[in-house]
Amino acid sequence: NMKGIILAAGKGSRLYPMTRPVCKPLLPVYDKPMIYYPLAVLLEAGIRDILIIIPPGEEGPFYRLLGSGGRLGVNITYEVQEVARGIADALLIGSQFIGNDDVCLVLGDNIFYSPKFGGYLKQALQHREGACVFGYYVDDPRAFGVVEFDAQGRAVSIEEKPRYPKSNYIIPGLYFYDNSVVEIARNLEPSARGELEITDVNLEYMRREQLHVVKLDRDFVWLDAGTADSLLYSAQEVKRVQDATGRYIACLEEIAYRRGYIDQKTVLRHAAELDKTLYGRYLECL
Repeated sequence: NMKGIILAAGKGSRLYPMTRPVCKPLLPVYDKPMIYYPLAVLLEAGIRDILIIIPPGEEGPFYRLLGSGGRLGVNITYEVQEVARGIADALLIGSQFIGNDDVCLVLGDNIFYSPKFGGYLKQALQHREGACVFGYYVDDPRAFGVVEFDAQGRAVSIEEKPRYPKSNYIIPGLYFYDNSVVEIARNLEPSARGELEITDVNLEYMRREQLHVVKLDRDFVWLDAGTADSLLYSAQEVKRVQDATGRYIACLEEIAYRRGYIDQKTVLRHAAELDKTLYGRYLECL
């Protein structure tokens, strides 16, 4: 069984003053709250037990938006991250929730889209042992975890925010781990910037020769909506894809309906609440 964790605890200080009253994952990306996008990834991967890690004092707004997941036929629970201690800290906060299961961790401000995404997720879910992450090509990888491959396409190094990157492939914020990740996370030492680095988790799997990296196509859309520019660009990109294809990115009700978590009656009830929006009309036509 695989559980899902969304790390949505960022204050969003790079987005001040927008994120003073509203925490970053609740900001809109075009026509949906940002958190819909990572949540869509978990639903699409067939994961129905979901923990959302949120900043202190934000239980109310998240609950108003998503509740306990019943509207989507899933179980959503919440935990607070008191201090931003890095991405890998999510695995410690979620260790009780993970229990003896495997886990998929996704970042609350990452947006993934590809018509072939289902196939990539299937590939990741097939690796029952070890870890599976993705490699995504970017022109300037210096702000990310950069992965270097050997001639056989195996990952041979990962560096966090390197000044001189060894490749153009970065690891975006979507990670599939087997249950040993809990013990790996417990043994991490904080990095120079005082954080528990997800790169160190991936390096440990690499050391054990259990890290699979799936390279994503160049036409795959990956967005990280962490700054005002990338927030605007992400919104424009979502709108562009939706207008061009007539398919909605991260339509939670659609994914839940297609996977059989909710029935058509439930979808139509949601559509009626949203009847003044294009999103609502889209639901009516499912």
